[in-house]
Amino acid sequence: MRASDKVYESLRTDIVEWRLHPGTVLAEVEQSERLGVSRTPVREALARLVADGLAVPQRGRGVVVSEVSEDHLEDLFVLRRALEITSARQAALSENRAQFASLAEEFDRSVHLADLSGARDDYYQLVARLDEMVDDAANNPYLATALRTLRVHLQRVRRLAKDNPDRLRDSAREHAAIAWAIAEGNAEVAAAATTVHLHKSFTHIKTYTVGSER
Repeated sequence: MRASDKVYESLRTDIVEWRLHPGTVLAEVEQSERLGVSRTPVREALARLVADGLAVPQRGRGVVVSEVSEDHLEDLFVLRRALEITSARQAALSENRAQFASLAEEFDRSVHLADLSGARDDYYQLVARLDEMVDDAANNPYLATALRTLRVHLQRVRRLAKDNPDRLRDSAREHAAIAWAIAEGNAEVAAAATTVHLHKSFTHIKTYTVGSER
């Protein structure tokens, strides 16, 4: 991996995980010293972060971590609905959809865990597997690329929300419904299940994130 790629991955993770908060100045000299690299790979990484929308140039301050606002959240979910509903519908029409049944069963089992919030990382990995499988089944590289970029922002926003145990269980049920619909080849049910999940996810995140202090 090139030095600029390592710097990019490190800074992106720090932004998504809220170790670097909105408004934080990403000074080339400071970051090059912190990460043990020259200024050139830092400069290249910062340009990629700006292109991703995770950082913005500000006059007199250089590059800073971008803000997360209510408008930003709503715009993300407008795009998310358009992309994920389409992707779920296309995945349900795929000939390679049988594999979704076993994944749906995993989501069903996770609903009954005594402490789903204690297995949060494992649960999010399960969600990531579903995302990857839907992307593959939808078989549209442009759609998949757009979703991968979008998910970076969604991960960042999700870190703001509380890991409410009841919400995690509801989310598991919703993901199971999406996976079962795709496995059964029912495109409209898959789209409807995705719509329900996104509505509930948006409502939950908006309740806990926008305007709250960290």
